[in-house]
Amino acid sequence: MQEQIDAVQRMQDYIEAHLQQNVTLADLSGASWYSPWYSYRLFCQWLNMTPSEYVRRLRLSKSALRLRDEKVKIIDVALDSGFSSVDGYQRAFYREFGCNPGEYSQRPVPLYLFTPYGIKSSNMRRETIMNEIKSVFIQVIEKPDRKVIIKRGIKADEYFAYCEEVGCDVWGLLVSMKSISGEPVCLWLPDKLIAVGTSKYVQGVEVASNYDGPIPEGFDVIDLPKCKYLMFQGEPFKEEDYCEAINAVWEAIKKYNPSSIGFEWDDQNPRIQLEPRGERGYIELMPIK
Repeated sequence: MQEQIDAVQRMQDYIEAHLQQNVTLADLSGASWYSPWYSYRLFCQWLNMTPSEYVRRLRLSKSALRLRDEKVKIIDVALDSGFSSVDGYQRAFYREFGCNPGEYSQRPVPLYLFTPYGIKSSNMRRETIMNEIKSVFIQVIEKPDRKVIIKRGIKADEYFAYCEEVGCDVWGLLVSMKSISGEPVCLWLPDKLIAVGTSKYVQGVEVASNYDGPIPEGFDVIDLPKCKYLMFQGEPFKEEDYCEAINAVWEAIKKYNPSSIGFEWDDQNPRIQLEPRGERGYIELMPIK
């Protein structure tokens, strides 16, 4: 089984690195180290979609972010996304997101973007010890007054339980929304912000305190005050070491006493988790006062 997971991960990595090129089944076969037929079967078996569908959805999602953040022509985005015509791109965009790319570029709305989770991180063991993590960087940062658009769970107090309750597609929607911090966040809410019958752990996106844009159906908005945080950042890690990297930072948080720098923990503001990315290390923000 591990050999199959590794093969699919290599195909995912190849697609990410060559997304602007014509990715063929022969290319994926070379990346997986298996025959084209078996590579195709493994891809569909583990990711529940064909390679061509995976590539199409990933290109469309990346194109949506370009339309949101850049002043670009639709034809340029279409061609860069591997489409031979604007009409084909517009039809594919509409089927994927339910809106026209031209209209979206003028007034971006939340979209459920495709999030290509690595197969290794989706099939990892939760309890292991990683000896490669050697240090955790700690820094005081400050967040401004802001709103956070959140999707509440039911009883979840961590990521895996949240995904089981809410689904992992929420993250794609959050990525589509422009955040004042540059990315979505995961929050452990203080008691005062937990609605009756909902979870402590939520995912959301931070927006300006005067935000008056669209709120996706089923989402709530909370107001958060200006607050100081201790940012704990671990060393870069391999994707398969995802859980171990998190545990290393959690151990550092448990052992750290903020009184050594003149602070104490603040239980009136949420603890924040950023998306674990191997190239930058796992990051958590702990509120202090």
